[in-house]
Amino acid sequence: MEPVVAADDVSKSYDGTRALDGVSLAVPAGEVFALIGPNGAGKTTLVRCLTGTATPDTGSVSLLGESPRESGRERLGLLPQSFDPPDRLTPRELVAYYAGLYEDARRPADALREVGVDPDTETWYGDLSGGEQRRTAVACALVNDPDVLFVDEPTTGVDPAGRRDLWEVFEDLADSGTTIFLTTHYMAEAERLADTVGLLADGQLVAEGDPSSLVAEYGGDSRVVVETDATPEAFADAEFAPRATDDGLVFEDVPATDIGRVVDAFDARGLAFGAVEWREPDLEDVYLALADDATDGRAADGRSPEVVR
Repeated sequence: MEPVVAADDVSKSYDGTRALDGVSLAVPAGEVFALIGPNGAGKTTLVRCLTGTATPDTGSVSLLGESPRESGRERLGLLPQSFDPPDRLTPRELVAYYAGLYEDARRPADALREVGVDPDTETWYGDLSGGEQRRTAVACALVNDPDVLFVDEPTTGVDPAGRRDLWEVFEDLADSGTTIFLTTHYMAEAERLADTVGLLADGQLVAEGDPSSLVAEYGGDSRVVVETDATPEAFADAEFAPRATDDGLVFEDVPATDIGRVVDAFDARGLAFGAVEWREPDLEDVYLALADDATDGRAADGRSPEVVR
């Protein structure tokens, strides 16, 4: 089956700085693809290429089996990271404006209710909270009931409860067959929503797979994190060799059943400590490990950490 969203060896540069460097991916119908990566990795540039608002220097992209600029706008929803509509419109008026751009749009009130915004509010968009503004923006992107939805940082500025509400909206859309391509800095968001996660670093797609597979391959071992001012040197003669982090000392590859042995090692040395937490690796560990590897590789190649879009 032909992918709904595809990139083949896409590269793009701005003023001599390479934003994308040979990116290839394919997103099947009805799947959620989450693109993660550091600021300046090239995520927004990739979205622009995939939606036809930028043209790759080399390589090719397709959307719904066509060039992005030839795909019918009725079938595409797009929410950019920077969404700056007129301030002096109510949410209903704003969504109605976007609905008017399409021949067969949803009722604005229905789109607003779906994202948790009261369609009868008379508050101007500019006076809404950041979270309410973002929800209204999502409603604008959904009003044409798109087959493919691109959302760039969709829950930025949304409170935790509102973020979960929007996750349910995206899950329902995917269940109904909508293909979703999102960028996010929230690893929990990617881990919950995505069928496939791609990590973009320094313009290259350095890893791609379902969240559990990525965690298994790159996330590292389970660990015990101990809140303490003690240093690793205090455990030079111990069976555990911790490393220091901002959270305290981290003891790698320690099963949950051995937490007591770590605590005993502190007691035996008369070292003070606070909270003790056992952690399994997650997508954030994958992100940190691979992003660091990409940065180290760039430094080894003699390339400076230039900022790209």
